Amino acid sequence: MVAAWFGGTEEKHQDVGIWVSRHIHGHWSEAVEVANGIQHSLPDGTMHRHPTWNPVLFQSPDGPLLLFWKCGPAPDNWWGVMSESGDNGTTWSMARRLPEHIDGPVRNKPILLQDGALLCGSSTEFDGWRVHFERTYDHGRTWQRTPAIHDGKKIGAIQPTFLQHPDGSIQALCRNRDGDGQLLSTTSSDQGLTWSHLEAINLPNPNSGIDAVTLEDGRHLLVYNHTHRNSGTPRGREMINVSVSENGYDWKPALTLDREAQAEFSYPAVIQAADGNVHITYTWKRKKVRHFVVNAASLTLQDWDGGAWPE
Repeated sequence: MVAAWFGGTEEKHQDVGIWVSRHIHGHWSEAVEVANGIQHSLPDGTMHRHPTWNPVLFQSPDGPLLLFWKCGPAPDNWWGVMSESGDNGTTWSMARRLPEHIDGPVRNKPILLQDGALLCGSSTEFDGWRVHFERTYDHGRTWQRTPAIHDGKKIGAIQPTFLQHPDGSIQALCRNRDGDGQLLSTTSSDQGLTWSHLEAINLPNPNSGIDAVTLEDGRHLLVYNHTHRNSGTPRGREMINVSVSENGYDWKPALTLDREAQAEFSYPAVIQAADGNVHITYTWKRKKVRHFVVNAASLTLQDWDGGAWPE
């Protein structure tokens, strides 16, 4: 298992690079910086450098481990970059920039479709927050891109994560720019070529990242902050949670991963491993990456407390 994150002085600082650690024999290896935003040398000997952002890993079933990330001064002015590893994340190929207007998976893992396409949830943050989708059939050599599915004026949405349903449809849950709003959902019935209008589901989102996975038993598991940004206790990113759903719309509270006043727990990622265990990572107080292993079959689902997370 491999984990990746961006790290440095602070988010947006020029020294922020992409770091990787490998889980070997029950322990995480020492983190290694595998990418940075150095562009070129300046006449005075210093480096012209941009921050890097949002690494995303995907293990191709018939090919290399793919690593996507962003490079640029800010989210409204960055570009997609990728690299490959043929030895489970020990070494990486030279980085290559993605084509113009292609960002790759912007924060959450892609999914592999039946026709061999890798479907990536993406978004842009200039001229409004807008979601679109990209696909590649050849490990990122060539790409196709949908138009944005909304104009970003009334609703600001980014960073979609996928759920896969038994009827073949794909649902994407999205981060909502309105910090006192709800998670946003869109659905495709044609393998990601076209998408429905965004609609809110009955889960809060304090303008924070989320991630989800469809489990082997068909249920869906979501990792997110069940809070609002400016109201309630806890609020913002002071609590990070796991909820489970049968249909992607009606969710039940399952687990509190962390909760602390005036702390931040954010940027979750989740997968289900071949042994059935669910692995969750997230940023712990902007200082470390925390790793949880969850037996999904043993989760005890609860009832909402009037929409609030149960105590």
